Amino acid sequence: MPASTLAESAKPHVLALFRVVIGLLFACHGAASLFGVLGGAMGGGSIPAGTWPGWYAALIQLIGGSLVLLGLGTRVAALIASGSMAYAYFDVHAAHALWPIQNGGELAAIYSWAFLLVVVAGPGGWALDGLLGARASAEREPSTV
Repeated sequence: MPASTLAESAKPHVLALFRVVIGLLFACHGAASLFGVLGGAMGGGSIPAGTWPGWYAALIQLIGGSLVLLGLGTRVAALIASGSMAYAYFDVHAAHALWPIQNGGELAAIYSWAFLLVVVAGPGGWALDGLLGARASAEREPSTV
């Protein structure tokens, strides 16, 4: 089997693994900030409810990351997550220095681009979107019996 054929057959599974890992890490970041678990927010605790923009960002991280992880509403959730990380980069980090390595914005930049990749490439395999879409399509199809 040629390497290109193997790579093409592996693509939906690798994309799904990428989506699951990115979604899980993003959701964990949100949970840490909202609930003080997993080491908590930057100070070790949680962000006070309703605080702009941190609490809202953490909510997007938890909900968006969970949706991306599950592959449910994947492209919309990933687009919102990507935008929120772009906002975080330019609003919080870019004012301090030009490069992400200098301004502490590496995670925001990486998450923004990773979620943009999910928006464009789709959820890959093992997504609830596909499972629910297949079920809905099967329910609409008339029986051939």
